[in-house]
Amino acid sequence: MIREYQLRMSPEQAATEANIKRYISQEKGLDVRTIKAIRILKRSIDARQRAIFVNLKVLCYVNEQPQDEPFVPVEYQDVHGKLRVVVVGAGPGGLFAALRLIELGCCPVVVERGKDVHERRKDIARISREHKVDAESNYAFGEGGAGAYSDGKLYTRSKKRGSVERILTIFCQHGADVSILADAHPHIGTDKLPAVIEAMRHTILEHGGEVHFQTRMDELIIRGDKVEGIRTHDGREFLGPVILATGHSARDVYRMLFSGGVELEAKGLAIGVRLEHPAMLIDQIQYHNRNGRGRFLPAAEYRMVTQVEGRGVYSFCMCPGGFVVPAASGPHQLVVNGMSPSSRGSRWSNSGMVVEVRPEDLEDPALKATHGELHGTSLSMLELQEQLEELCWQQGNMRQTAPSQRMVDFVRRRLSYDLPQTSYSPGVLSSPLHFWMPPFVTSRLAKAFEIFGRTSHGFLTNEATLLAIETRTSAPVRIVRTDDTLCHVRLQGLYPCGEGAGYAGGIVSAAIDGERCAEAVAAYLHT
Repeated sequence: MIREYQLRMSPEQAATEANIKRYISQEKGLDVRTIKAIRILKRSIDARQRAIFVNLKVLCYVNEQPQDEPFVPVEYQDVHGKLRVVVVGAGPGGLFAALRLIELGCCPVVVERGKDVHERRKDIARISREHKVDAESNYAFGEGGAGAYSDGKLYTRSKKRGSVERILTIFCQHGADVSILADAHPHIGTDKLPAVIEAMRHTILEHGGEVHFQTRMDELIIRGDKVEGIRTHDGREFLGPVILATGHSARDVYRMLFSGGVELEAKGLAIGVRLEHPAMLIDQIQYHNRNGRGRFLPAAEYRMVTQVEGRGVYSFCMCPGGFVVPAASGPHQLVVNGMSPSSRGSRWSNSGMVVEVRPEDLEDPALKATHGELHGTSLSMLELQEQLEELCWQQGNMRQTAPSQRMVDFVRRRLSYDLPQTSYSPGVLSSPLHFWMPPFVTSRLAKAFEIFGRTSHGFLTNEATLLAIETRTSAPVRIVRTDDTLCHVRLQGLYPCGEGAGYAGGIVSAAIDGERCAEAVAAYLHT
């Protein structure tokens, strides 16, 4: 007999399968010896009050063992010799596009400028150790894209464009823990995600697809108004319709498209800092307990959002028990991001704290934007990103040392004479962020921090550190496509995809968009 139960229990009761069985036995009047297995379908934490509860939806197997699997795997067919589709970029958008193409009987040819997921780890380590950024292999470029070595969070609010459950299932099929199917905020972890990504590559290769690393697309092959393939940095040509999933940091791609007259538009960004607290403090605040999370709760998350002077100010990519990392993708850049291992066990918790900036804001003198040759064009927001990242690099002594300030000092506009310990491995230096960052951003951040401090007592503290600068929250450009065919508005055979195209914002939404683009290309090829 299989029974489904909705349970509400303490964190300790929900900590182990044996404890859950005992709870069900007591609450439902069952002999615990008859409960042969349980399967957790949904899990969430309710920390709104002092008493913390775990909400579970479970299947209870009474006097029988589970005969079904936690998920139904996707079946892939052999695509050797099938119609070829060029997929540019091996981030989540590109990888899920390639897998979906195989499902649909098309042969994906994946072209990635960076290295495979294990080789790029060496170049990432060099950023912290030597303050050297390899322009082709870094936190943004390489197999897995920016998500591989950022955080591995799989939570998205974008549920209308595709099946989140399907994306999570494919992750599980390639080695992710099945717990992500149940968790309200699923998370693989930056330590485990690389192996999952590698397994996806093996699936592509085993079924007839191709994957080419250290192969940078330099040019689209365009005849008339039709894209027929790409040309790479070493002169090779790959022919077929193109899914362009190059990520939000491939600025050379935006420039190539712009110079070629391809229709683009500037889009809004969010700009700010990475805010790092002691993890214990965030646990105390979120769990309403001076002892923190205790033995049975995970590192606490938070989400902050408010409006200041007509613009949204909010937390972004919150990494409980995580690390702040250097995320530049070229020389003369300094930009920070966050990541968490699967354990979420570090002494710190961090989040982006950012202010909404729109293209029309570039006319505001408080933005301190230099009007360069790209001002007023579709690349105007990209130019702003570059200006701020170079300015940050200069303030960091032209290294990857992050300009930093204590949180209260920032709000009160005073220099921090010393800084707390931080997870940021290249190092930090004290800097008056309120002085050199745009007032458009800093004034709104300061007011928002005061608001957050009132709603979450203890959040506004000098034990927290602001690290500059957070600019890579999303793409600064949208590569314009039609809503129905997902094809570029003019160029037949070009399918802008994922976060870099301006149509996604994270691993899951990019993966969903990759699948949608694959379906659109398959329909195009079979008409």
